[in-house]
Amino acid sequence: MAEPLLRLRGVSKSFGGLAAVQDVSLDVPAGSISALIGPNGAGKTTLFALVSGFIRPDRGTVAFDGQDITGRPPYMNARRGMTRTFQIVQPFAAQTVRENIAVGAHLHCADRHTALAQADAVARRLGLAPQLDKPAGDLTVAGRKRLELARALATQPRLLLLDEVLAGLNPQEVAEMIPVVRDIAAGGVTVLMIEHVMQAVMHLAAHVWVLAQGQLIAEGSASQVTQDPRVIEAYLGHGAAQRLGRLAAAAREAAA
Repeated sequence: MAEPLLRLRGVSKSFGGLAAVQDVSLDVPAGSISALIGPNGAGKTTLFALVSGFIRPDRGTVAFDGQDITGRPPYMNARRGMTRTFQIVQPFAAQTVRENIAVGAHLHCADRHTALAQADAVARRLGLAPQLDKPAGDLTVAGRKRLELARALATQPRLLLLDEVLAGLNPQEVAEMIPVVRDIAAGGVTVLMIEHVMQAVMHLAAHVWVLAQGQLIAEGSASQVTQDPRVIEAYLGHGAAQRLGRLAAAAREAAA
């Protein structure tokens, strides 16, 4: 079996006695689209921060492309090919869309003219070409989400960590973004996404991990984990799995 592009072993982090992430281990294969889901406050974004180097774990290891990067600063991880997006999109509002994307391109390109040319190419790929000369602050929510993705893609990542890139979008906008993410993966970028929009998870993710109260409670395909009683309980509360089971049984009897 090939070495996973990203490997976590026993990663844990506490804040003031609160265990935000507890003993998380997972392998992300190169070339895959995977998802990390779970209720609010489950520790998903903290785990991304631990992986990308914004926070150092108390215990455990993070390996990227076979090399231990535990606690390595984000800029070093970005140079090696790991880039993340953020839940709250904060573009340089007064700069144009082109200039914002070029910020990402400058990671590997010192020349401004070349960085701007790369920004144009990334914008065309993500459907932002008509917006290139517009101030980033004038974009819609959907436009800002695409810009966040474009800035990350301009760094030429091998692993892209997407933190709720679909949050705040309406159903049509979500449907339009799904092929964009799929195209990024088809271009050779491994994608690990935190996502609450299950429509997107079902369409995109080959493998899903479920985090609740800082612990992994289930993994498998999207259809498998959404039927797991532990996952149902984590989202809907104690006893929810049994209640849903009784409702399903009653519906089957009524239909018989």
